[in-house]
Amino acid sequence: MTTLAIDLGGTKLAAALVDEQLQIRQRCELPTPASDRPDALRAALRTLVQPLAADAQRVAIASTGIIRDGLLQAINPQNLGGLLHFPLVATLEALTRLPTLAINDAQAAALAEYARMPDGGDMVFITVSTGVGGGVVCRGELLTGAGGLAGHLGHTLADPHGPRCGCGRIGCVEAIASGRAIAAAAQGDLAGCDAKTIFARAAAGHPQADALIQRSAAALARMIADVKATTDCRQVVVGGSIGLAQGYLARVRACLMQLPSPYQVTLTAAYYRHDAGLLGAALAAQRQG
Repeated sequence: MTTLAIDLGGTKLAAALVDEQLQIRQRCELPTPASDRPDALRAALRTLVQPLAADAQRVAIASTGIIRDGLLQAINPQNLGGLLHFPLVATLEALTRLPTLAINDAQAAALAEYARMPDGGDMVFITVSTGVGGGVVCRGELLTGAGGLAGHLGHTLADPHGPRCGCGRIGCVEAIASGRAIAAAAQGDLAGCDAKTIFARAAAGHPQADALIQRSAAALARMIADVKATTDCRQVVVGGSIGLAQGYLARVRACLMQLPSPYQVTLTAAYYRHDAGLLGAALAAQRQG
């Protein structure tokens, strides 16, 4: 059975036809609408799925935010153009006339990455991209929580005197470590640069750019230590556009190594790279049957 898998992120929308072996057969991408109007997201999804829906038997969508009862609730509305609530499942079913499943994107990615681990064990997936999210697999089961909040690790505390996060709290990890946060903290000749440009400037030796990325990596390492203390996981897998950027994971690993030994954990980059959310959504649909 072919799944039309969709990944709804803060920067881009991706869709792909995924077969039972989790092989991507066809895909397309669009920018995520920078609008708080539900109609803008609905129109973008229509454009995205139109070329693919006829060849699928079901839809599975992995989305940033809290997913509950088929509804998307953006815990940080800034990551979705200010959109607070959106009927994901109802919208995709209306657009495709296919049964639809919705899951948080980082939770989906955790499923995909866990499925390829040879010996199981507890695992945590962390995505560092426009925002910071996560998925926790404990004793082979994905933790979602009654309200869908489980795994939103980016909204744990990094600095009580830090910047205000889009979720409303002060000093969340997401407000310091995410791509949006890196760009927001840039000053002087870096003001107005996006995270990709800041990484490029850091590689060229720009001191402020290097410091911004190091600040992000240090915040993530402290969060990973907290995750280790909370879950005693054997492995942490890191993905997302920032998490997979050249040299970033090495920085995180170096920061983590400075902490006491009980907080050390195996750190690896996401095997499925930027497709982890798509493939995890397809896997969740397979398991649902």
